[in-house]
Amino acid sequence: MTSEIAPIRITEDAKERVKMLFMAKHALWGGGMHPEDGNHAIYHHEVRTTLENLGLNLEFANSYDVLFTPPEVDFVFPLLNRGGFVNSEMLIPILCNMHRIPYLGAMPFLRGLGDDKSVSKLVCEHAGVPTAPWFCYRRGAPVLEKNLPPSPDGRWVIKPNASSASWGISDAFDWNGVTNALADIHGQGHDAIVEPYLDGYDVQCAFITLHNEPTALPMLWYERENTQKLWTYYEKRDLVPNTEKAALKRFDHPELAPKIEEMAKKVAKELTPFDYGRIEFRVDLKTGDINFIEINLNCNLWSEKVMAKAAAQAGFSHADLLETLLAECWRRHGLMS
Repeated sequence: MTSEIAPIRITEDAKERVKMLFMAKHALWGGGMHPEDGNHAIYHHEVRTTLENLGLNLEFANSYDVLFTPPEVDFVFPLLNRGGFVNSEMLIPILCNMHRIPYLGAMPFLRGLGDDKSVSKLVCEHAGVPTAPWFCYRRGAPVLEKNLPPSPDGRWVIKPNASSASWGISDAFDWNGVTNALADIHGQGHDAIVEPYLDGYDVQCAFITLHNEPTALPMLWYERENTQKLWTYYEKRDLVPNTEKAALKRFDHPELAPKIEEMAKKVAKELTPFDYGRIEFRVDLKTGDINFIEINLNCNLWSEKVMAKAAAQAGFSHADLLETLLAECWRRHGLMS
């Protein structure tokens, strides 16, 4: 299981010398909920405040155009991931590569791989990690019933192939319901992935890079009251009253936890270096079945979400987590000895 780990510190000279650009949709937001993005605005404001309190040499931006010409910065901290267009996860690292500016997180291709739920499942299969059957109905390709993956319970989950926070998720119980859901997602400009509904709990495996190695943080799980209910984007963003009580707790099942951690490490090895990310599994405690669900590289760093909660289980404060991510990355890129 996860061994003892400790935060890494940024040297004082690096804090003064390295000019860092923090990019987030709500980097200039004054705090509080956003009418469309909900608590995502609180998250961005919190990260900005934490970075400021670390005494870093900071600049801020909330749009991509700051990188259309070479900016006078040494490093980019990108949280402007969901730009309102397909594959926007890849844009900031691509622009940074063009200007030869180092940045936090995985390279563009790996960001795109992690953002594509179907391709990430192929990586897991290659690594020998179990995943439920699926099919990605790409926009513009034929929508054929023969490609529908089997579902023993006759229930399917349909969602955008590249999305976060359960945006656009729905379920269906027959082919007609599946095709309606596919049409809705395709109509919004996205590919759609279909897979059988898996009962069970979501176990979250958070990783950070320490001393050039992807290092597992303590695993967490959502101990939900009703595992049959889909958890929507609006609930996750606190935009509607959430009647679903989902406590985020440490997952230390004596038999299943070691198995899941070993699977997660196999996946993480395929993606190194990625600085930080979350690997999610659906676990049926009754049967012991474990299935990979998705990868989220450069995942949410809000103190109320999985990455920070897992780091807290390892003794890291929110500031410790952000400083460690930056210190490790700066050292890898030669910005700090």
